Amino acid sequence: MDIRFLMRQAQAMQEKLQAAQASVRVEGTSGGESVKVALNGAKEVQAISIAKEAMDPEDPSMLEDLLMAAFKDATAKADAEMAKHTAGFGGGLNIPGLKF
Repeated sequence: MDIRFLMRQAQAMQEKLQAAQASVRVEGTSGGESVKVALNGAKEVQAISIAKEAMDPEDPSMLEDLLMAAFKDATAKADAEMAKHTAGFGGGLNIPGLKF
């Protein structure tokens, strides 16, 4: 096997992955959509939205819990979307430890 060919293939897969990460945008919600967190495919926060009713000065831990739940929801959705986008990236390669 030609190592240069494999390196070009790996670089092409990396570019496809980065393009997919940039194109994916998901939104996680909690509290009846009173808290929303938007992530891209790389799980970088793109936006956060908090409704006024979610902000209780007497109970800040409630808002913290809602943010955590919305982030977990968004993360799960980002994982699912990225799995769809990367389903064929391996091109038949069976590399241990890598999921394509």
